[in-house]
Amino acid sequence: MRRILIAGNWKMHKGVGEAVELVDELLSIFSSPPSCEVAVMPPFTALHPVAGRLKGSFVKLGAQNVYWEDQGAFTGEISPSMLREIGCHYAIVGHSERRHIFGEPDQWVAKKAVALQKVGIIPIICVGERLEEREAGDAEGVVASQLEGSTQGVSWDPETLPVIAYEPVWAIGTGKTATPEIAQEMHVFIRGWLSENEGDGVASRVRILYGGSVKPENARGLLAQRDIDGALVGGASLKAQSFAGIIREGEDL
Repeated sequence: MRRILIAGNWKMHKGVGEAVELVDELLSIFSSPPSCEVAVMPPFTALHPVAGRLKGSFVKLGAQNVYWEDQGAFTGEISPSMLREIGCHYAIVGHSERRHIFGEPDQWVAKKAVALQKVGIIPIICVGERLEEREAGDAEGVVASQLEGSTQGVSWDPETLPVIAYEPVWAIGTGKTATPEIAQEMHVFIRGWLSENEGDGVASRVRILYGGSVKPENARGLLAQRDIDGALVGGASLKAQSFAGIIREGEDL
């Protein structure tokens, strides 16, 4: 049974004080841990103080990005071991904003994922098509290509089993959401790709999240789909009440 994961990607929002305030409010909403797994991905500057607040709680810590080298002359970068030392359980790689704004190729995504696994951090590998690619009927081809390139050398060992996040680029931050049916269709395709390339056992274990304007109002319809195992939440994770609303929709499904 794949446990639902609700992960909040805060992107470039929340200074240290705001970040601590947000997690404090989130934790205060729940009198007992929810049945689904929860993680938050603050900006790098807030990781350490947020880690202190989350210690012993039901919320896991994640990072929004990483570099694949452990140390060296790489100005502005953060290594997997640095994230591990802080207490990160997850890290996002290949987010569409990294791919399309910063030009990161699939090969970089794979190298980051492998480097994270080596220190025991679970990579959340993002894939997804642009609107013009979907309209051209090439959505599955784009996602398959990203999966192939972004998982080169990745381990499918249960200890650091990757999470895949499907995020249609046309639905990120636009207010547009793929219907549950459209999202499920692509999740089925991704699980089929995993089955064909990595085996049925891997395909049945890997969690596939949906990301793209998820909010409390549409979360249940998405999360109720057979192959959608959680959500990678952007804007709605920046307010404790809305993020908690999505978490509640993910319980007991």
